[in-house]
Formats: sequence, C-alpha cells, structure tokens
Amino acid sequence: MAVPFGQYWELTKPRVVALLVFTALVGMFLAVPGLPPLRQAVFGLAGIWLAAASAAAINHLIDQRIDKVMVRTANRPLATGALRPAQVLAFAVFLGAASMAMLIALVNPLTAALTFASLIGYAVVYTGFLKRATPQNIVIGGIAGAAPPLLGWAAVTNMAGQWDWAHALLLVLIIFVWTPPHFWALAIFRRDDYARALVPMLPVTHGVEYTRWQIFIYTVLLVVVTVLPYIVGMSGVFYLGGALVLGAVFLWYAWRLLDPPDELFAMQVFNYSIVYLMALFAFLLVDHWLLPWLQPTPAFELIPMGSRAG
Repeated sequence: MAVPFGQYWELTKPRVVALLVFTALVGMFLAVPGLPPLRQAVFGLAGIWLAAASAAAINHLIDQRIDKVMVRTANRPLATGALRPAQVLAFAVFLGAASMAMLIALVNPLTAALTFASLIGYAVVYTGFLKRATPQNIVIGGIAGAAPPLLGWAAVTNMAGQWDWAHALLLVLIIFVWTPPHFWALAIFRRDDYARALVPMLPVTHGVEYTRWQIFIYTVLLVVVTVLPYIVGMSGVFYLGGALVLGAVFLWYAWRLLDPPDELFAMQVFNYSIVYLMALFAFLLVDHWLLPWLQPTPAFELIPMGSRAG
C-alpha cells in the first residue's frame, strides 16, 4: 500500500525548514554587492533545504519514542505508525545524499562540508545526545540550527574568493542567541509533555520561573546582538530602526512572561519569536539590497580575512 506523499512531507518539518532556508537566502544576498550568482544561489538553497529536511527526518526517527507520549507530536507519521522506521531512514539518507551530491557538484565543497556538519550537529549531536543529556541542550545544540546564513554566504562567495567570516558569523550569532528564548517559551507551555517523555528541558529541571528569567536575559542579549550589524557597517539605519522596534516588542513579551496573564501567553511569545526572526532578516535584506543609499559610514569596520596589506 502506497504511503501518501503528505506523510513524507511532514517528516521534513516544512515550516521550520522554510524559515531556515529564508535565513540562508538572506545570507546569500548580504554576501555580495549585487545579485548572487544564479547557479550557486539556486542549487545552494536546494542543497541546504535537502540537508535540513534530512536532519528533520532523522529527528523524527530518533525521537519516535518520546513523540508517542507527547501531545504536540503524537500525530507524527512514526508515532501513528503511518510510516515504518526503515522507510524514514531510507528517506533521510536519500535527502542527505542528494544534498551533498548537489552541493559538491554544483556549488562548492566548503558549503557541502559546512552543511554536512550542521546536519550531523542537529540530527545526531543535538537530537541523539544533548536533548536527553542536559537542560542546556537547546543552547549548546543551537549552533547547528543557526548555521544556514553561513551556509548561504559560503555558497555564493567561496568560488569567487570573497569569503568574509566575520559578517557571516554575525548572522549565525543572531540566530544562536534567538534560539533559547524562542524554544524555551514553547518548552514552558509543553513542560508536562517533556516531563512525561523524560526530556530534561529547562522548565522541567529548573522550574518555570527560572526559565522565564532566562528567556528575559537572553532577549536582552538578543537586542544587543542585533544592533551589531549596524555598528560594524554591515547594515544601515533602515535595518537598525526595524531591529530596535522588533526587539522592543520582544522585550515586552519577555517581560510580560515573567508574570503572564495565562498559560497560553508562553505560546504567544513563541509565535512572536518566529515572526520576529523572519522580520529581522527581512529588514537585513531590504536594507542591504534595496536601500544602499541609507548605508552610513561605520564607526569601525570589520576587515575581510586576507584583505590586509602585507
């Protein structure tokens, strides 16, 4: 009996992957002064999507036990028996192999290597080990989920010899700091699920009040970090204004979460965090590509590697 396409599509976590690929796209546009090279951009995005989808499928495979006991994940294809583990494994391996082949042959080996490291970091290191080992799982493992802007940057610059680690890693830093307040808000709302599944998420191990304060602290840090692209001359005043407004709203949500009106407020924070990241990267893109005349003379400027005389 044929398995509906929708079951395999659900394995790829399409909404999560779409956000990751969007940040990779922004990384591509910020990496070059004009339009990124078409072939590297198209096949780079496709390869990054395939790798992220493969990692998501492996996540389903490793988490099948806990998915069955958590309300949020009980309807996933493996939890319901719609797919067998062997089918999911074959699907994940196919996506991962297709990703690597595409990136190596049509983009560049560096992007393939970084993408593979990100895949292993999320699917194996985070899902297979960190998630069950420490309440700081989402912090330590967050670097893998933060990598897409770096992957996009590498895809369109490596072959042209214009590699600039500093600006690319700044985009990674933004997502890395964003991840804990984003995910811990969900973990607060779903803490009974995680406790039942024996997953040591921060609200389970340290309590809800402690987690709320951690969300607030990370949100303050996030607002500071998101100002850095303007300070180093990577972005202009259009981005700065958007970042400050978005950050102010996020800070209000984080502050309100310290004494929330109801249990559902944590999900409001979680939902806003998704909108926040999408909008923040959209401001980066518009500022860089459509409004170059608004770029200021930076207070100081990060100098690309290899550009110094001597």
